[in-house]
Amino acid sequence: MRARKELFCNACGKKIQMENNILREDVFEGKKEWGYFSQKDVTLHSFIMCEDCYDKMVSSFVIPPEITEVLEL
Repeated sequence: MRARKELFCNACGKKIQMENNILREDVFEGKKEWGYFSQKDVTLHSFIMCEDCYDKMVSSFVIPPEITEVLEL
């Protein structure tokens, strides 16, 4: 994620808490480089979502995301 002075959730507009360019809360970062055979050929789309908006988004999925516990960070 690029260093910025301020970050906002693309879904709800909430300001993401940062201190000295360090995130003080975690966010979901989505990136998609579209290829051929789409309506978005050769463009890169990116966004961030706060945890609340991420939870709302995935709760609407018919098939939930696969969740795997990470033992080391």
